[in-house]
Amino acid sequence: MSTSKLMLNAPGDALTAALVDMPSPSGSEGRLADAIEHALRQVEHLSVDRDGDAVVARTTLNRTERIILAGHLDTVPPADNLPARRDGDRLYGCGSSDMKAGIAVMLRLAAAVSEPVRDVTYLFYDNEETDAARNGLGRLGRTHREWLAADLALLMEPTANRVEAGCQGTLRVLVVVPGRRAHSARNWLGDNAIHNAGQVLERLAGYQARQVVIDGCTYREGLSAVRIEGGVSGNVVPDRCTVMVNYRFAPDRDEAAALAHVQQVLAPFECVLTDSAPGALPGLSAPAASEFVRTVGDEAVAKLGWTDVARFTTLGVPALNYGPGDPNVAHTRDEYVDTFRIGECERILRGYLSSRG
Repeated sequence: MSTSKLMLNAPGDALTAALVDMPSPSGSEGRLADAIEHALRQVEHLSVDRDGDAVVARTTLNRTERIILAGHLDTVPPADNLPARRDGDRLYGCGSSDMKAGIAVMLRLAAAVSEPVRDVTYLFYDNEETDAARNGLGRLGRTHREWLAADLALLMEPTANRVEAGCQGTLRVLVVVPGRRAHSARNWLGDNAIHNAGQVLERLAGYQARQVVIDGCTYREGLSAVRIEGGVSGNVVPDRCTVMVNYRFAPDRDEAAALAHVQQVLAPFECVLTDSAPGALPGLSAPAASEFVRTVGDEAVAKLGWTDVARFTTLGVPALNYGPGDPNVAHTRDEYVDTFRIGECERILRGYLSSRG
């Protein structure tokens, strides 16, 4: 298969391999977006628009419901794991799990399902695996909000074909630990900030994380040190140390409440907020969402992590995570997708789009 042309009727595993072989690390999605746009413009039942490296294709059949199938085109930087390779029932390669297998499913459905019982918007967007300010879905929410109107969004995040509902919120703070500088030969004249940081680390090590059940989904929180920095010179007692702390919080807390909780746990140390993003409630009570869960035939579980379902939720669109990749191998050197899951995912989504339960 040519890397400049995508054959949308190719088997799902072959199409996934072709997508993997078009490298698209964040900020370099243009070639892949070009190929997807070209392929979709050949499909007569779709209208196609583009914004930067985001491609949006839609059916317009005046159905009573509209569903969004959304997937990001970018990957993390390759780790000597290109081109794609097969080993039995596994397809290896950068982005195979997160989320080019999901993109392949979307493309095959976009080409093949010409008369869905629900109108469908197929949304392929850029810059998910990088700074939030560059996120293509966020950009579309600001510039083309009407493209994102729907009764339900299904985000093709790797979930091994299990419905993962909502997502955790996340925030990071820089905990500032003070001290007093001195010559290390006369260390008793100073107050070692790195030593003082042990108090912060002890609190984090002993932290008892909440487990919150919402709509039958259990969200387990986590408060973790992810970086520590300090020191002036090899012969100086440091007067400052910082510990970066990441808090993953259940979606029943908003960002302000989450920050207040972290400050309470780590008081009296100063906590400087560096970034945060809200979580998303499961949204399983939405009719389209509950029907999709019934179609899959398994109970939904909590999404442990942050995904763009939070962006959809902020826009008032119920959203679920569902895709063929395995979240446990995403971003790894040995990233792969089980090829049978690609077909299984397509079968379930095709049934959901083609009939009502």
